[in-house]
Amino acid sequence: MRHRNGGFKLGRNTSHRRALLRNLVTSIIINDRIETTLTKAKASRPLVEKMITLGKNGSVHARRQALAYLLTPASVDRLFSTVAPRYATRNGGYSRIVRMGPRKGDSAEVAIIELLGAEQELSEKAAKREEARTRKREELQKQLEERSAGEDTDPNSSAA
Repeated sequence: MRHRNGGFKLGRNTSHRRALLRNLVTSIIINDRIETTLTKAKASRPLVEKMITLGKNGSVHARRQALAYLLTPASVDRLFSTVAPRYATRNGGYSRIVRMGPRKGDSAEVAIIELLGAEQELSEKAAKREEARTRKREELQKQLEERSAGEDTDPNSSAA
């Protein structure tokens, strides 16, 4: 019986579970929002909160602890320079889990875990992506027009 034994096993052994959670936490700090299963989101939430608390501390020891857990130095820099100052006046509750419903393939409950207050940054990123897409579409349209114009004036064309 597992009475009063908390924690999420996630169907993995200890090293695999630790690696999975480290990857999730690193991704959340870098991207501000990830989509994963509900159980993984619930398991990673306290770890994300601990990392942000370390970032708010800001000491060298806290930075080394974050480096020991997070996978990339870039994620640590982002944690201490961007993410943690965002929550300077907030005491906990830095993340939100939003249920998305069942996944089509295996019917697993999918959720989005995101950092609060990151909506502005995420909308700016989305706007940049949309702008890049429209620019790319316009360039492709120009190329198609040039090709079709070039084919119409081609003296070697076999149209007789």
